[in-house]
Amino acid sequence: MKNIFFVSILLCVLLSRCSVQETIEDIGYSDPTFDLNPPKLMVGITVDQMRYDYLTKYWKDYSDEGFKKLMREGYSCKNHHFSYAPTYTGPGHASIYTGTTPAYHGIIGNSWYDRYEKSGKYCTGDSTVLGVGNTTLAGQMSPRNMLSSTITDELKLHFNGRSKTIGVSIKDRGAILPAGHLADAAYWFVGGDEGDFISSTYYMNELPDWVNSFNASGYKDSLMASGWNMLKPEKDYNESIIDNNQYEAPFTGKLQPAFPYNFTQLADSNGGYDLIKGSPLGNSIVTEMAINCIKNEALGQDEFTDFLAVSFSSTDYVGHRFAPAARETQDCYLRLDLEIARLLNELNATLGEGNYTVFLTSDHGAVHNPNYLKKLGMPAGYFKLDEVNSRVESALKNAFNLEGLIESYSNDQLFFNDSLITTHKLNKTRLEEVASNAALGYEGVYTALTRTQLVNTEFSSGLNLFFTKWF
Repeated sequence: MKNIFFVSILLCVLLSRCSVQETIEDIGYSDPTFDLNPPKLMVGITVDQMRYDYLTKYWKDYSDEGFKKLMREGYSCKNHHFSYAPTYTGPGHASIYTGTTPAYHGIIGNSWYDRYEKSGKYCTGDSTVLGVGNTTLAGQMSPRNMLSSTITDELKLHFNGRSKTIGVSIKDRGAILPAGHLADAAYWFVGGDEGDFISSTYYMNELPDWVNSFNASGYKDSLMASGWNMLKPEKDYNESIIDNNQYEAPFTGKLQPAFPYNFTQLADSNGGYDLIKGSPLGNSIVTEMAINCIKNEALGQDEFTDFLAVSFSSTDYVGHRFAPAARETQDCYLRLDLEIARLLNELNATLGEGNYTVFLTSDHGAVHNPNYLKKLGMPAGYFKLDEVNSRVESALKNAFNLEGLIESYSNDQLFFNDSLITTHKLNKTRLEEVASNAALGYEGVYTALTRTQLVNTEFSSGLNLFFTKWF
């Protein structure tokens, strides 16, 4: 294996490693430790919602060929941080692959309010394209909302379009944003009654034959039939709290959030193939799709470095439903370890050790269930955004004797009704002050930043530094 990079949070710049075509003789460089031979294939792996402590917490239960192999043969970068807040899947994936923050690459949330268009915007939504393999809104996706180039774009530019770049994920944003603007393809999974990988006309007019064959292969049905049970004996899950606890949410139609899970019985009440997304089965189908992509697209088979961006999204769905302390979460990562091993073994078999470079990172982490923390005696709880919004609206109404001054709320931001402000000739700076003070009066609000502060103040330390990089 050429190089394996394991990054705890963000790894943004690898292009210099795979952009050099000159030989040592061409440039007269004589240091034998400086390798100028580019890898045949770059594989970027993003694990949605993975905390770094999942490595150490479940270490003894992992195989030798997955996470341990990455750690053993690669580099573990432990001191990387997100320099913005809050963190979501869309901004995380865009930040990893662009190397910059939402203020610059433009993906400021999974969704956000566009004050110019007066409507919500999804990070990869694009009404100018159509789905390929799907006729619903699920296919109307592209990377057009991302404003910065990605490492995959720069690779394409370096080789004048002769390298291939492809993204694969359960989530559309997990496939599209890493693959970049110049990608040959991005494939994401739709559940429901279909259970297929699809794309959009941004990339192609029809799915390749091999994708259609994969969708029709019956692999998804074999996964559904297998259901979900513990990979290991129950005694091996002592790193997690007891099964069937009050901090988990069961699947619809199952009274208790506890193993085993019979997906054949649960399918009708849980969106059919959507169950694949919300369980380790989603990681299995992404791995299988990635392996098919390597083989059928002949990735890494010529002199131009290719890039395969793989995002495992089911870890995020499982984490949200069961929380970090659950046995289901532990089992999901034990099974993901085997999927990573399967992918690495395929790379070795297809390309050979020494001919590819891998990095693994995460788009964001996750906090423990607040009620679980409260029971343990930790200062924790839920932030009730609706109460804060009502408090701000009430303060504005009392101060200006006018309703409707707030046009929208989005991602912990409020947007004023500019038309109303103009009509009544209100002082917008004063409105900002009233709204900010009202929010600060709510328990749990650390700071409230106004537009005037963001425009005119430079924050160089503390949480405000991270907050301002969001905008």
